[in-house]
Amino acid sequence: MTTSLVATSRQDAFRHDALLYDGEDEFVSRVSALIDDAVAADEPIRVVASAEKIARLRPAADRSPLVELADMAEVGGNPAWIIPQWAEFLSRHAGRAVRGVGEPVTAERDNTELVEYQHLESLLNLAFADATGFWLVCPYDTGALTPAVLAEAHRSHPCIATGSERRRSGTYRGLDAVAVRDDPLPEPDACVAAHGLRPGRLAELRAFVADQGQAAGLDDDRAADLVVAANEVASNSLMYGAGHARVRMWREGTVICEIADAGVLVDPLAGRRAPGYEEHDRRGMWMVNQLCDLVQVRSLPAGTVVRLHMRVD
Repeated sequence: MTTSLVATSRQDAFRHDALLYDGEDEFVSRVSALIDDAVAADEPIRVVASAEKIARLRPAADRSPLVELADMAEVGGNPAWIIPQWAEFLSRHAGRAVRGVGEPVTAERDNTELVEYQHLESLLNLAFADATGFWLVCPYDTGALTPAVLAEAHRSHPCIATGSERRRSGTYRGLDAVAVRDDPLPEPDACVAAHGLRPGRLAELRAFVADQGQAAGLDDDRAADLVVAANEVASNSLMYGAGHARVRMWREGTVICEIADAGVLVDPLAGRRAPGYEEHDRRGMWMVNQLCDLVQVRSLPAGTVVRLHMRVD
């Protein structure tokens, strides 16, 4: 089934499209047209992409206050930041139909990041399933991305836009398949430092993370952030993970702190929704995602694994 790329309305269900394009010139042309269409329909639109693409879209955006532009490196440097960013945009325009263009999946991402940003695309369907009047378009560069990445775009988006047509994806996996990832993370190639965590030993954990982080090249502030994040995850492990956990650290591009326990994490959106004033149970993983450059979570038969990544500046 194909339909035209027409305006949404305040009553429409959430629309999430993968927009296939080839090269930056086509990106600018297609997204400029989406901006013009949104302005003509009196609908706010926010575009999040690379700084280079945003610069080329500036003339189209400057024609109306309904248009917002943002650098993906700033607002989406961690994939867990993106859902809250869109939620805040919707909140500012409550009661109106709104549009978004976001390009989180690009050829510049390394394999570790790519997997997490691809997972984000599926989580967007769950996070905004009840958001009426929101049309989100995610561009994919067919000339730069691999066939495997493009195939995943078809699985994570209900609809695919090409040229002037929009059609349903025949391989979209649906909301029922959205869950905490259960694919094992690759074992580290680097030398690993290990630490066993037991009740009453969080101070030892903090010292271990600080020492290993600084030895791996983190400055004092970044090491301190990693200590706070690791302490939060470890505290949850002691509370919900049978009272013990395995902690490992190594450097593999980023500094990585992994905490594995026997607990189970069932909420795929944990840490990706801003907590309310009284939602104390949601603050932990939210804070961890604000402090770290990347957080990987896996729910495995043996328990839950959380990897915290910090870049070395």
